[in-house]
Amino acid sequence: MPNDRCPAAHPDDPTACVGPVVVTVLDAAGAGADGCEHHAARLLASLAGGRVYPLPDAPGQAAIRVFTAADTTRPFCWLDGPRTEPSQLSHAENRNRHRR
Repeated sequence: MPNDRCPAAHPDDPTACVGPVVVTVLDAAGAGADGCEHHAARLLASLAGGRVYPLPDAPGQAAIRVFTAADTTRPFCWLDGPRTEPSQLSHAENRNRHRR
């Protein structure tokens, strides 16, 4: 892994990987990238219709942790600026908007 970054890390995301590569994130078309839990959650949060699967040697519940973290992570969370549109908010924020 060059520069300590997994394939799921977006080039504009300045954060380093947190832990080993443990899951695969697939987009709606089936294209995917392997990643650490941190970058996989950020990638999953930025995809419409994405899915996450554990790699064979992943620790227990890795995919569940990624899925749960992605739920409260805003798409492209490393970008600054106001976020008011549903596509700019996390899944959890959108759910909470509809409950009011």
